[in-house]
Amino acid sequence: MATSSEPDAETKLMFKSEIDAYGFKRAADFDYDSYEEFMSEYLTILARRASKWKKVFKSQKTLSKSRKVKRYVRKGIPGEHRADVWMVVSGASFHMSNNTGLYQRLLNGPKDPKLCETIQIDLHRTFPENIFYCNDAAESKRPSLQNVLTAYGHHNPAVGYCQGMNFITALMLVIVQDEEKCFFLLDALLGSLLEPGYYSEDLIGTKVEQGVLMELLKLKMPDVAAHIEKHDLELSLPTTKWFICLFLDVLPIETVLRIWDCMFYEGSKVIFRVALALIKRNMEEILRAQCFSSLIEAFKKSTLSSANLDCHEFMQIAFREPLTRATLNKLRQEVRERLKEEQR
Repeated sequence: MATSSEPDAETKLMFKSEIDAYGFKRAADFDYDSYEEFMSEYLTILARRASKWKKVFKSQKTLSKSRKVKRYVRKGIPGEHRADVWMVVSGASFHMSNNTGLYQRLLNGPKDPKLCETIQIDLHRTFPENIFYCNDAAESKRPSLQNVLTAYGHHNPAVGYCQGMNFITALMLVIVQDEEKCFFLLDALLGSLLEPGYYSEDLIGTKVEQGVLMELLKLKMPDVAAHIEKHDLELSLPTTKWFICLFLDVLPIETVLRIWDCMFYEGSKVIFRVALALIKRNMEEILRAQCFSSLIEAFKKSTLSSANLDCHEFMQIAFREPLTRATLNKLRQEVRERLKEEQR
């Protein structure tokens, strides 16, 4: 990665490649010119960030949470430090060091045939066009993906395996490059960073979060909330994938990674910040929609906007609006009670 303001020849070739740095095949209509223009500037920003991270994240790979580190995370973690920072700030490194041998014991232990079969079926559906997960991958990560999902499913049988977990884990493996670390990172994500029941069989945690998003719209964008209700749109229809995939395969990969940087540090609050930013940026389009189908399309356009490519600006916008954990907890409690009443 170039450290000067002018990208080197190899980096410029990467800009034009049909495959991105994470193994994903770019869409036929991918805007290479806009991408090159953005990345030429963004790489300079990353180079500056890398020099700052070296001072904060010392050679021993130790890191303590602080306002300074939080600010650095929000501004972006350079690729060379991303895996280590995710592991530390999420708590995954701590649990890994205190559970030596757990991952291997889970792999060597007895298996639930039904769970293993379900995971096996989804392996071939996981990023089939990614060079690390396609059928003819030179160095396939499918066996590692199968191992991590199998180990986690037996470690946490209350969750087991749910569709969506395969995509999340697959990208983690690309970044972390280590099965055991990925297992503990997944455990940190599902065990403490996301709402309980997020990937349960009934997806109750995800339903709660979508209910909270609607309540936040009523508070922060009442015109949008009223427009959604007027057209009898269940917010879960256009946003389920946002929550289940944590914006993966919804937003550009660099933007997703910046979201995940903050999510591993700050938890699920970041998901709401991103969702609100997407809706606010496309608010005029949403309010112009005059029927159910056009409203769905307006939400889809909010994720396809070329402006989402600029992950640096996108994250700055996402953090402009105040959002407290106390507000989220209060809304979660209200939504959970309402869902319980509806089930009676």
